[in-house]
Amino acid sequence: MIYAQIQEAIHFIKHQTDFLPEYGIILGTGLSQLSEEIEKIVVIDYKDIPHFEVSTVQTHKGKLIFGYLDGNKIVAMAGRFHYYEGYSMQSITFPIRVLKFLGIKRLFISNISGSTSQHIFPGDLVLVRDHINLQPENPLRGPNDERLGPRFPEMLNTYDRGINHKAMEIAKDLGYRAHEGVYVALQGPNLETPAEYEFLHRIGGDIVGMSTVPEVIVARHMSLPVTVISVVSNKCYPTENIQSATVEEMIQVAGEGGKKLAVLLKKLFKSLKER
Repeated sequence: MIYAQIQEAIHFIKHQTDFLPEYGIILGTGLSQLSEEIEKIVVIDYKDIPHFEVSTVQTHKGKLIFGYLDGNKIVAMAGRFHYYEGYSMQSITFPIRVLKFLGIKRLFISNISGSTSQHIFPGDLVLVRDHINLQPENPLRGPNDERLGPRFPEMLNTYDRGINHKAMEIAKDLGYRAHEGVYVALQGPNLETPAEYEFLHRIGGDIVGMSTVPEVIVARHMSLPVTVISVVSNKCYPTENIQSATVEEMIQVAGEGGKKLAVLLKKLFKSLKER
């Protein structure tokens, strides 16, 4: 069923463009301004693509963008879907399968997150080295189609530490604060309580968010290399120092971090070509 839906989506997209992207990018909450830096070839609304959902988050543009970022051929998702919007995990991750079938070699995922580490601050960039999945559903639940991936995909070495380290070197040269860390995924949409932040810190989480892990699982299922970069929007630890923050304030911080992310990604793409 999913395989046939993928083929329908691919058929539609290839009738809009013959552009062949090398990299895929997911632009998360507050980070869609990176799309303005793309030299656009074709832009397709999600609502027009068979079996794509429509993002209900205000800051998500809901467009699939094909074009060049500093000379690199990319396809960017300007906005993603979330479980808290009411979509199934299969719907949330369907675009990842489509990007894989479009031929991308690597997926870069961005998001914003709260820090559950005393060493990570708003505006910092975090290269995800591992994750803890506390979401209530799994995108691989149900019958498995071997054409997409194995029944029981291994999650060891899901994140490329070599690329993480290269990105951190670039960030250091640029004067950006960057870290490697463990991302914890929760359902949302509410933010966490102080007791929950304490719990997340104790189980080894450095940052927390409401997305990304389902997409990573599906990318891993299809043997699609993935790199995740998070922009920290608010500090949640130590819990006695937590200050109330609105989503608008978090998005504003993410917007500033998004500028750093754009510079970092362009330099990272360049370094990958030189490998």
